[in-house]
Amino acid sequence: MAPTHLRGALNMMFQLATTLGIFTANMINYGTGKLEPWGWRLSLGIAAVPAVLMTIGGILVPETPNSLIERGLQVKGKKVLEKIRGTSDVHAELEDIIDASELANSIKHPFRNILERRNRPQLVMAIFMPTFQILTGINSILFYAPVLFQTMGFGRNAALYSSAVTGAVLASSTFISIATVDKLGRRALLITGGIQMIICQVIVAIILGLKFSSDEKLSKTFSTLVVVIICLFVVAFGWSWGPLGWTVPSEIFPLETRSAGQGITVAVNLFFTFVIGQSFLSLLCAFKFGIFLFFAGWITIMTIFVYLFLPETKGVPIEEMIFLWKKHWFWKRFVI
Repeated sequence: MAPTHLRGALNMMFQLATTLGIFTANMINYGTGKLEPWGWRLSLGIAAVPAVLMTIGGILVPETPNSLIERGLQVKGKKVLEKIRGTSDVHAELEDIIDASELANSIKHPFRNILERRNRPQLVMAIFMPTFQILTGINSILFYAPVLFQTMGFGRNAALYSSAVTGAVLASSTFISIATVDKLGRRALLITGGIQMIICQVIVAIILGLKFSSDEKLSKTFSTLVVVIICLFVVAFGWSWGPLGWTVPSEIFPLETRSAGQGITVAVNLFFTFVIGQSFLSLLCAFKFGIFLFFAGWITIMTIFVYLFLPETKGVPIEEMIFLWKKHWFWKRFVI
């Protein structure tokens, strides 16, 4: 639905909503945590509010022109497209959508089709982008921020407060990405964000390694420094891999395999979220401060991956995305 020149920023509204939800949940948990012994019940009950709002929103949200045209409702699709674009001069775009829809309808098995050699670049991105997004370690920091900060010497209340701070930082940093993604491009944000995250992870590992190896308790100064660096890490994630881990896979698939591609992206993301969530405490006990170097290593790999294998998708219509792969130094051997 989004116009090409604003597609990145509008797609990132999803990430903004997610991060604002995380921040709101952290603040609710912080507040209800003081209402003993029934505060946790109130926290769970309030979760029904966004569920109701999403249900109402699902009823009111309009169908996309692509979806309508793909189901044969061309007149209605044209009206929605004209309403979205704010003009009746949509003939060229409408023809592109109709052509793409006819091709999509000719594909009876999208999941089988996405495994074909010519769709290899999109399939690789659908798997690796969400995998790398989780392997930045962001979920570990957000899920277990209280544990991390308690380990560093913070009290119980300070730990909850610190997790609320990281949630606020994550939400606010998304605005940076929204403002720059359609100007600087996807690759620039992913690469620079990756470099900043690597530096932050290494610094935290060095500080914790030097202090804990000598059985010293972190001083208030060093604890504060660690929290600041972690917040800088969260900022880098918030304007790079956080939103772009969803935006890039959403815009690279042709219409005939888009549903299958998005399904794979979400499934991979949830799978690795589960894996890291279940294994983080064990990894933390085994690696100690080395856990930050573990994630820094993965961020290094994903930054190199983006530099070598991800073409710039800024300003490219979805219907013309196939030409990027045909021109790419590596993927052109797969796309015929």
